[in-house]
Amino acid sequence: MTSEAEIHALDRALVVVSVDPDVGAPLPGDSTGPQLRHYVDDVERVRLLYWVSALRTVVVVAFFEV
Repeated sequence: MTSEAEIHALDRALVVVSVDPDVGAPLPGDSTGPQLRHYVDDVERVRLLYWVSALRTVVVVAFFEV
């Protein structure tokens, strides 16, 4: 991330996911590992891949622009 706009976009997406961890759609997979989810913010052009831990903590796996 090289600009303040990119940092703002990521921050906005992280706030959305932290307020409602179930906002993202689940990705297909098996039940042996954490259930990955993805959230896309079309306004800020951000996609987050994350999972929600047993204690409802959001763990971000990746961030990239769409």
